Amino acid sequence: MAQVRYGIEHEVAFRRADGAFADFTNTTFEELQGIVDALPEDPADYPDLRIGDQGIKRKRWYVEGFERFDEAGGLVRCDPKGIEIRTRIHDSVEEAVAALAADLQALEDEAAGRGLEPYPIGFNPVRSSYPVVPELNAWERAHRTGSPEERTAHLHMVTHGPDLNLSVAGLGGAELVDAGAKLTHYSPWLVPLAFSSPFRDGAPWGGLSARTAVRTGLRPAAMVFLEPGSPHALATDPSLTQPARLPAEVGRIEFKAFDACPDPVLYGELLSLLTGLVLDDTLPGRRRTPDAGLHRHVAVEGLADPETHAGTGALLDAAERALADRPADLTRLVALRERWRARECPATAMLARLPIGTGIRAF
Repeated sequence: MAQVRYGIEHEVAFRRADGAFADFTNTTFEELQGIVDALPEDPADYPDLRIGDQGIKRKRWYVEGFERFDEAGGLVRCDPKGIEIRTRIHDSVEEAVAALAADLQALEDEAAGRGLEPYPIGFNPVRSSYPVVPELNAWERAHRTGSPEERTAHLHMVTHGPDLNLSVAGLGGAELVDAGAKLTHYSPWLVPLAFSSPFRDGAPWGGLSARTAVRTGLRPAAMVFLEPGSPHALATDPSLTQPARLPAEVGRIEFKAFDACPDPVLYGELLSLLTGLVLDDTLPGRRRTPDAGLHRHVAVEGLADPETHAGTGALLDAAERALADRPADLTRLVALRERWRARECPATAMLARLPIGTGIRAF
């Protein structure tokens, strides 16, 4: 049985006691950093986790936002969008999910004393864009053109989602790129299982995932991390491959297109599905960049669309075959198949809880 290791990066949005969504318009970096400062730092988290150039990512929790710099490259401010939680690398899905659940609870407890509550949603429900004000200076423009993701970094300020990470022992560079291209191709039939962004500009927008509609195509669906200097690196827009920034990243397959989920258990089910698809040797589809038009199509109806529902079912079938010797993963797929059969996603429940004729504050 192949050895697979896992990590989860989960973006947490917040709302205030009066129901207002907490974002860059009404929340400061210092306010959220105060929560992070009160949470414990564990030196054993490293070398699994990257700290980054500015030292903001010193813990499993860190404030995520858009950093602004002066003309000399000095950090001036960071406009916040929320707090990200990162797990260490774990030997099983169960361990990764349990670690995320524990860290999410610790974050919730600390935030509660400051009048903030985690709000599981995939897209800012009250504003659709982040204005870059003032305009980028010369140093920032140079800094923001280093990769397709840097050029579109402002988009992430209104989106919330996970990076679900797995690494399979023994996969070489070519096999990693192939796995990333497979997940990129099949992303439109994967993402409806996690749709959680039915609101936009203060009201239901008519679909289930504003995040998918706005983001996917300009931003990656999947990414793989290769040894620096790997001959298998590709130049695509958005990126499919990136050089690993620390040894623990080498060989990582990262799926980036799911909406933020309200329950870490669903992340576990999705990780098992991704594991099956990576181990599968039957599915023929490959793409180096996401199909933006198809993502926008599925973002509206999700699993209610018959063709989408059938495509997702075929992926569950393929994953189930590939996971025949992994009973824990198969158990999680049973639960995921029930969600698929009922055509459920978090967004449908969110819409059902919204009283008719009210704004999203009543959600």
